[in-house]
Amino acid sequence: MPESQITGDLFLLSRETVNYAANQTASPEARLVERIETGDSEAFNELYRRFAPMVHGIALSRVPRAEADDLVQEVFISVHKNLSSLRDRDAVGPWLAKIARNRALNFYRSARPSDELNDEIAGSPNSKPEAFEILSVIRSMPDAYRETLVLRLVEGLTGPEIAAQTGMSADSVRVNLHRGMKMLREKLGIEVKK
Repeated sequence: MPESQITGDLFLLSRETVNYAANQTASPEARLVERIETGDSEAFNELYRRFAPMVHGIALSRVPRAEADDLVQEVFISVHKNLSSLRDRDAVGPWLAKIARNRALNFYRSARPSDELNDEIAGSPNSKPEAFEILSVIRSMPDAYRETLVLRLVEGLTGPEIAAQTGMSADSVRVNLHRGMKMLREKLGIEVKK
């Protein structure tokens, strides 16, 4: 066998080994994106199940409750169409969060004035008025607190889950939750017993 062919075969073998090793060390999110790109429809369902609560929480913290579900659907339709534009497969959570925030901004840019039911009237018969009041107070808070509080209190994500899915540092999430809860208690007139 000629030396050039041996060298070429070694180079190809080396490249395959690197690709295999990279795939084995890829994050679960990166492997999920890879499965979606290869046409695995169950992988997209898994992506939806994993990240829909985060996207819903972001939507709920920024748009009227009646619009949040539609915004979640718009985000995932956009993701399905534009997944190839994701530069870092490990950053799928922060990418989804960014899309959700942008869709919420676009909602207000394109919103037409209309006579809509407010959240209190549109609530289900089983809804509690306190929940509407609390959500209204949360929506009046700064973005960082509003988003992390909704993800924690409404969507039930833990601090580490919020950090992992949004791309925020665990310390930032912890601080935002602590300060946000303190501000929420103050706005609601709840005293903390020491």
